[in-house]
Amino acid sequence: MDCKKVAELLPAYIDQELGVGELMGIDEHLQNCPDCRREHAAQRDLGAQIKARASYFTAPPHLEARLRASLPKSNAAAPRRWTMQWRAPWLHTGIAMACALVAAWSLGLYVMQPSAQERLAEEIVSDHVRSLQVDHLSDVASTDQHTVKPWFNGKLDFAPPVVDLATQGFPLVGGRLDYLDGHAVAALVYHVRQHPINLYVWPASSHDVASTQTRNGYHLMHWTAQGMNFWAISDCAASDVERFAQGLRVAVNEPT
Repeated sequence: MDCKKVAELLPAYIDQELGVGELMGIDEHLQNCPDCRREHAAQRDLGAQIKARASYFTAPPHLEARLRASLPKSNAAAPRRWTMQWRAPWLHTGIAMACALVAAWSLGLYVMQPSAQERLAEEIVSDHVRSLQVDHLSDVASTDQHTVKPWFNGKLDFAPPVVDLATQGFPLVGGRLDYLDGHAVAALVYHVRQHPINLYVWPASSHDVASTQTRNGYHLMHWTAQGMNFWAISDCAASDVERFAQGLRVAVNEPT
C-alpha cells in the first residue's frame, strides 16, 4: 500500500471503519513510513482536541419552573371533575385508538425490517464496491491455487477451498482477507471478460437454501457446501455468475 492510498483511507482507519485486509495494510505501511505516521498522529490529535474542546450546553435550573408557570391553570375544581367524568368514555376510546395505532405502527416497522440475509447481502455489495474503488481486490495476486490457498494459513481459523476455473472461463487472480457478518472471511477473486467476481467464503453454521438476487446492478448468488458459506458477486451477466457458481459447486464437491 502506497502513501497516496494510505492518505485516502487514513480518516476511515482512525474511525475504525475499514476491513481487516485494509487495516493490516495500513498498519504495515505506518510501521515503515515516518511521513504517514506523522500525518496519522496529526489527524488523531486533531480529533481528540475537537472532542475535548467541544461546547456542551446544560438547560438552566429555572427553565422547568418557567415552563410549569406558563401552563394554563383551572380555578373551578368541581366543574373540572364533572367535565372529566363526562369525557371519560371518550378519553378511554381515544387511548385505546392511540394504543392500536402505536401497535400497528410498531408491527409495520417490524415487518419492514430487513432480514439477516438481506442485511448480509447489502454488506457484501458495499464490500465489493469498496474493493473496486480503492483498487484492493487482492492481498495475494496469483493465478495458482497452490499459491493462494497456503497464503491464508495462519490468517484464518479455517481453510477455504480454492479452485481454479480457468478452463471454464473464470481464471483465479488472487485472494484477500476481509470482514463480513462480524467475522473474518476469505475473499477469492476471479475474472470473466475483465469483470471481477468476488467470492466470499467462511464456515456455515447451518445449511441455507441457495438464493439468487440482484442489488444495485450487481448479481449475487449464495449457497452452502462442505460446511462453508459461499457468496459470489459481480457486475457481469447474471448467466455468467450462475455458470461460475455451478462450476465452483462441482469442483468443491469433487472427491479428493
